[in-house]
Amino acid sequence: MQQVSQSDESRPPVDYFGTGLGRMVLGDSILVLEDLAASSVDLIVTSPPFALVRKKDYGNADADRYLDWFRPFAEQSRRVLKDSGSLVIDIGGSWIPGSPTRSLYHFKLVIMLVEEIGLHLAQELFWWNPSKLPSPAEWVTVRRVRVKDAVNTIWWLSKTPWPKADNRRVLQPYSDAMKSLLRNGYRSMKRPSGHDISDNFAKNNGASIPPNLIALPNTESNSRYLRYCQEEGITPHPARFPADLPQYFIRMLTDEGDFVVDPFAGSCVTGEVCERLSRRWLCVELEKEYLRGALGRFDESEPNGQRAVAKDWYRVPRPGLLWDTADTPAPLPKDGGRGYRLRRKARL
Repeated sequence: MQQVSQSDESRPPVDYFGTGLGRMVLGDSILVLEDLAASSVDLIVTSPPFALVRKKDYGNADADRYLDWFRPFAEQSRRVLKDSGSLVIDIGGSWIPGSPTRSLYHFKLVIMLVEEIGLHLAQELFWWNPSKLPSPAEWVTVRRVRVKDAVNTIWWLSKTPWPKADNRRVLQPYSDAMKSLLRNGYRSMKRPSGHDISDNFAKNNGASIPPNLIALPNTESNSRYLRYCQEEGITPHPARFPADLPQYFIRMLTDEGDFVVDPFAGSCVTGEVCERLSRRWLCVELEKEYLRGALGRFDESEPNGQRAVAKDWYRVPRPGLLWDTADTPAPLPKDGGRGYRLRRKARL
């Protein structure tokens, strides 16, 4: 492994750090993508800056300008992907400024990627972060007119309708109910919905096929990355996704030796995962401070902290668990909560 000195952001892209499998590049990812050969990449998995109402430290674009900003990345992504390759984008939603209503920018993005760029929507998935704090606070905890926003959309797109993929790479443990069914047997029958459940349903395959909801808390607290940042006086990247998120798609959509690219690498989580899974990788980041911290991910002298074990998984509570035990609620505000602050001020 070799580190090179930091470069000025105005210079052309330069290699910042490398291993036998991959490299981190400091610079504009458009220029890096343009330099890659056509049809050379097996998977692009990334979490680009979201289009947020409030500006963040990591350079997000305004929602109304997001499509124009993203279009060059989309064009280059399609060019460099192999026909069997995939583009996976983790993207959060946004709220209309000053209003408890949602922007449509991430839906417009996927429509552009399909109808204009020519990609295919293989599947939409949703990342539920069980540890997400209630947000946005104004609508969720103050006026109480919305539920907390704890799910990101993940668009899985492909160059052809038939990208290589295998869901057996990402199986998850059987639920207690399924274990009981396997122990006690299942009588095949037709459900009220009309689905005919055959005897094959009771076959023990060792694990279950996951749904398109990925329940994954973002609670990193003792990784070698964070320890390294603390020791070096580096501010950690503020919007890291958990390593299991890119790992999910790297496992399902690539083989050992395949080439994986993250054009918005941040702290290079994707590169760390690829290194562990023996994939070739390329991570590109414009902010050299983020790459400084990313070096800690490849410090082999440091353990990487605790990983989740099989029993650490999350269930979605049934919505009505408390409905019959709750007190009689107050009448709904006829103005939808708009006058909450005026009414509260009058009470005070």
